[in-house]
Amino acid sequence: MTKQNNAKPDVPSGEPEERETTTNGTTTADAQQADSVAETHSSSAAAVTTEPKAEQATGTAKSAVVEATGSKWLIRTAVQSFAVVAVVGASFFLMGLAQRTGWLTAGGGSSAESATASEGSPDTRYICPMMCTPPSTEPGRCPVCAMELVEATGDSGGDGKSVSIEPAARRLVGIQTGMSKMGELNRTIRTIGTIQFDESRLSTISAYIDGRLEKMFANYVGVKVNQGDDLALIYSPQLFTAQTEFITSLERKGKVGRFQIDSGDLSQVARDNLSELGMTDQQIDELVKSGKPESRIHIKSPQSGTVIEKAAVEGDYVKTGQKIFQVADLSTVWLMLDLFPDDAAAIRFGQQIEAEIESKPGEVFTGRVAFIDPTVNPKTRTVQVRVEILNFDGQLRPGDYATATVTVPAVPAARVYDPALASKFISPMHPQVIRDAPGDCPLCGMPLVPTSELGYSDEPLPEQRVVTVPRDAVLMAGQHSVIYVETEPGRFEIRRVTVGPMSKQEAVIVEGLNAGETVATGGNFLIDSQMQLAGNPSLLDPSKATEFPPGPLELPNTSPQLLAGAVGNAFDTTYAAYFDIQCAMAADQTPPPVALNQMISGLQELEMSAEVPDEAQRRFAAARRAASRMDGSLETARESYRTVSRALLLAATVARGPKTAAKLVHLYCPMVPGGGGDWMQPEGELANPYWGSEMLRCGEEVRNLSIADAEVPSISNRIE
Repeated sequence: MTKQNNAKPDVPSGEPEERETTTNGTTTADAQQADSVAETHSSSAAAVTTEPKAEQATGTAKSAVVEATGSKWLIRTAVQSFAVVAVVGASFFLMGLAQRTGWLTAGGGSSAESATASEGSPDTRYICPMMCTPPSTEPGRCPVCAMELVEATGDSGGDGKSVSIEPAARRLVGIQTGMSKMGELNRTIRTIGTIQFDESRLSTISAYIDGRLEKMFANYVGVKVNQGDDLALIYSPQLFTAQTEFITSLERKGKVGRFQIDSGDLSQVARDNLSELGMTDQQIDELVKSGKPESRIHIKSPQSGTVIEKAAVEGDYVKTGQKIFQVADLSTVWLMLDLFPDDAAAIRFGQQIEAEIESKPGEVFTGRVAFIDPTVNPKTRTVQVRVEILNFDGQLRPGDYATATVTVPAVPAARVYDPALASKFISPMHPQVIRDAPGDCPLCGMPLVPTSELGYSDEPLPEQRVVTVPRDAVLMAGQHSVIYVETEPGRFEIRRVTVGPMSKQEAVIVEGLNAGETVATGGNFLIDSQMQLAGNPSLLDPSKATEFPPGPLELPNTSPQLLAGAVGNAFDTTYAAYFDIQCAMAADQTPPPVALNQMISGLQELEMSAEVPDEAQRRFAAARRAASRMDGSLETARESYRTVSRALLLAATVARGPKTAAKLVHLYCPMVPGGGGDWMQPEGELANPYWGSEMLRCGEEVRNLSIADAEVPSISNRIE
């Protein structure tokens, strides 16, 4: 019987060109080889037992065939792999050679353009990816985080101080805007305090004489008593003796020993002695009626209130002067507050305070400031403020905590208007006592004082109008503060600003922003990062940011009101001091102290004068605040001088004094960093106060502000 061998030769797969697949899953070469082997096995099957050597020869032949087939496949695969590697290597070599020689560039441009791009533009700036340091003009590593500096990119506005945001990106990052406005701003002071006894309503009951307490009627702390109620019964032989002498003096007439003493005088002396021993007038009158001395006397309460201390018990022997009871009238309590000195400076006597007691959450109690400590606690660095609160219902308990809030103007003012205190009279010791007419305080007997003497105006004052923006619009880092102003739809410009007082929702912008401008309130940090990526000024480095809108200050075409009399003279004196400061700075000198003080005091006087228009008063207030910062170096004075000049220029379009109406010129220098600088001169040759001798004549005349029909005496030229 023929034995068929179906084993396949051990040939590696992977030669699709040489091997075709059959229907049963084997290749053609394998089938042919199997047939050959089968035929060999068939021809030798009969002699398998008699011819073993022939079978061995057949196996050797099969192995040779398999070996020859595997060698061919290995050689062919190796040759093909080597060819592929050689082609790829040659391609990379040729591409690198083309790039090095400039025949091939990444951007598809010429070799000259590639060389220019590789060298970089002199305006190229490099920034740290982590924004650790300001942008640099040299590549390298960040000195803070050691990261490689990258070239600044971004959609810049093209002017170096703004950036454009597409509407889609604006919605994506959530950029929101708000409007700056002119209005009044108040701030709220919050602090913690404690409820304490009204010390002016405390009474201590002490023993007038030596004796023994036989009965205690007020026998526990907290009992309420009325004036004249019995507190205790005391036994005293000394008091019995004094009563006996008083009764005897009433019965005696004529001589007493060798002296002739009137009985009335003797009775008065004995009566005074009983008063000094603690007997009340009512008790003495009862003794006169009864004519019987008593060795025991009742101790009366001198006032209505609550017993807050009991220092003795029944049966105790007490000495003269020893404390027995302490009674407090809780109809009025004190709220003791600790304020920081700057907050305490904004508080006034009689000002209303709102307080929420810890034991009465949600319920608000009101009181008025009764005392402001004139000293600062050296340990806590706070000022103690005392508030008087009425407590007729007894809900306020001494020792309880309270949270107090008080609203004050964000910009400090010399006078304030309170409708509850306008044209009123108030007690200097008890601010809850307020009357419409003068008189005496019913509690302390002191004369009432007019509220106008305490800084309260009898009539409504012009609003303290300042430029305010939402607090979220201001970005602050150290001494830098910037705001992003939307000058055009989608274009945001950085603006350096000087920030004044801030409330919880709004911030006062002292300088750098006008009312009616659109500012970014949400997403401004993302705008700032885009400015950094574009290599523009940012919060990190705002030194080149605009402080004022570029160009001369635009003044409205109005007819200023001519001020006469004392107010007109004060106007001209203030502007004359301004001109003296301008001359000094043009000569590279700091503002003269006399001229600076004269200008500040004049601005304050004009700010409070009722004859000055409201708009001019607001400008004078802004100039005064800026002028207070000029007392320093020349650089500091020049920075604040620009704000003073702009405010006084705007005020001059509303009101004018006799001399300034005749001669006043508006000048402007575009070379002043931060948007240029405006100033005024009466007349004469231009003298730049911002540059001094460095560029003394740099500038231009913007407008002659003289009033042609003003018949006033001329003033001498102040600029040599």
